[in-house]
Amino acid sequence: MNQRDFSFKQFCICAGETGMPVSTDGVMLGAWANISSAMTILDIGTGTGLLALMCAQRNLHSRITAIDVESTAIETAIYNTTQSKWKERIQVIKTNILSYHPEISFDHIICNPPYFNDGEKSQNTQRAIARHSHSLPHLSLINQCKTLLKPSGRASFILPSTEGETFIRLAQNEEWFVSRRCDVKTTENKEVKRVMFELSLYATQSIQTKIVIHDKTHKLGYSEDFIKLCQPFYLKM
Repeated sequence: MNQRDFSFKQFCICAGETGMPVSTDGVMLGAWANISSAMTILDIGTGTGLLALMCAQRNLHSRITAIDVESTAIETAIYNTTQSKWKERIQVIKTNILSYHPEISFDHIICNPPYFNDGEKSQNTQRAIARHSHSLPHLSLINQCKTLLKPSGRASFILPSTEGETFIRLAQNEEWFVSRRCDVKTTENKEVKRVMFELSLYATQSIQTKIVIHDKTHKLGYSEDFIKLCQPFYLKM
């Protein structure tokens, strides 16, 4: 294993040459998304296949389609998913989400989207695609998700707080509704760093929560809420 590879309780991630290795953002989103009743799940920008594998572990009846535009990511995701015990339920496809027109619609969409709008792009092509929204404009993503989701479906995302607020406003302008939201802090005294949110195409009561990642008073250094969320996956929890 190289230093970017990662072992979880029920599967392993080989990072390969993908732009983004395993991140806390991805693990939180995969653990938080409400997919318990979803029979069909779409993982947009799968990268290593992390979210697809987490969904497969959490919902043993679902079928997951994992897509990515980048060839190296597809190779890595295929390797990681075929090494897992859920390989029969995960399909990995190389395609651009903006030109993706499957024969089915999905109960749930999960996505850890690129978010950098400004600043110098990474010299690494794969990392630039993974990190910069120039490769996938958020409004285009929002509108494409609407065509891929069942009317009763939901879509879950994670973004830095500023980009997340902007994404939510864009979605609401396109007649989406926020059904769940969780503000993420690294420590109790810090500002909100990330926002996880679930969108639906129909009006519903919005559930708002928060989670703090680190707590120095706990022997593991993490908060009880974070441990409860991620315990099914992290080896040391």
